[in-house]
Amino acid sequence: MVTCTGCALLCDDIEAIVENNRIKEIKNACRRGAARMKGCSNRLVPSIDQKPTDIESSIKKAAQIIRNSKAPMLFGLDNSTCEAQVKGIQFAKKINGILDDTSSFCQGILIERVLAQKFRTCSLDDIRNKADVLVYWGSDAQDSQPRHLSRFSYFPRGELRQRGYEEDRIAIAIDVRESNTAKICKGHFYRISPKGDREFILALIEALSGKVPAYDTKKMLELAGILKKAGFGAIFVGIGLTYSIKDDFDVLTALTQKLPNFNIMPMVGHYNMRGFNETMFKETGFVNKVKFNGKAVHDIKYSIMESLNEKTADAIVVVGSDPVSSLPGPVLSRLASIPVICIDPCVTMTSKIAAVTIPCATSGLESAGTAVRMDGKVIGLSKIIESEYLTDEEIMKRLMEAV
Repeated sequence: MVTCTGCALLCDDIEAIVENNRIKEIKNACRRGAARMKGCSNRLVPSIDQKPTDIESSIKKAAQIIRNSKAPMLFGLDNSTCEAQVKGIQFAKKINGILDDTSSFCQGILIERVLAQKFRTCSLDDIRNKADVLVYWGSDAQDSQPRHLSRFSYFPRGELRQRGYEEDRIAIAIDVRESNTAKICKGHFYRISPKGDREFILALIEALSGKVPAYDTKKMLELAGILKKAGFGAIFVGIGLTYSIKDDFDVLTALTQKLPNFNIMPMVGHYNMRGFNETMFKETGFVNKVKFNGKAVHDIKYSIMESLNEKTADAIVVVGSDPVSSLPGPVLSRLASIPVICIDPCVTMTSKIAAVTIPCATSGLESAGTAVRMDGKVIGLSKIIESEYLTDEEIMKRLMEAV
């Protein structure tokens, strides 16, 4: 059995049949996992100024760019092993650089609060074995983490939930649209308006406090009744909720205080974002947006968005991420105006604008290591096939030596 890096569930029950150093067949994986394990359809090659070269020349040129930079930035590492992330932090320290990842514009604010123990949390195994009420809030797990409901939450028979979804579990969806997850929730779907989560939470707190909420009174009292009866509950917080209440996260804290039997679970996308956030938190006390200069300084201006908008970063190393595919246009124009060093197994939109590209092995496929599941559990990654590519950990080490 091997571990899948298709998402942060890190399913470790995957069977991969290998022949002639190629994966012939994959069993148990979802569509996302199977696509990830098949590897790149378009493999990245080493290049300088979009002209093919050798790996040594690419590393040497990348080091030169970093040495000449007054404000270098390292971004990504959410699709890297924990071992590579440690090297990345060491590298950022050595170059007095800015370090950020995609969690700075998605789940970082929630994960930081979980790590600071401001929310109760639990393991996915606890949920499978004990949970009777499951709330998917701003999260379409059925599409984003396709095996979540089938392996860990709604459908499995757990130690204390032997009758599974038929009798022992209730699944609830709270979202702005009826997602595929909401369609599974057997009538327990609560539609809210865009950015209406705060109003919904405040009304739910009123209902849980024995008051009559003004907001959709009948459905709110119904929901409060279900939540109060829960023996062991979980709220799966997706980026829909995180985005909506990012400026007032205390309102979610207030809700959990009314629900002592519930646990918060960040619905993480990239397979090792939680690992990066935990490693950063242990090292600096923060999960992202850090500038190293003798000590770690945390500020919103050190996010990739602000660093590019304010032109404080004059060179960027992107590891296992594709910011060109997700950042807004004005930010992309700034990104395209500075030297970009792209370290990735595959050709991406970011690699197509990079001054230097450095191909690396695909972790969990061509290299081994460890990663942290969305619930904080450390999971081992296997090397399934042989590869000539350097791991991202090795590339980070080589870059540190070269600068």
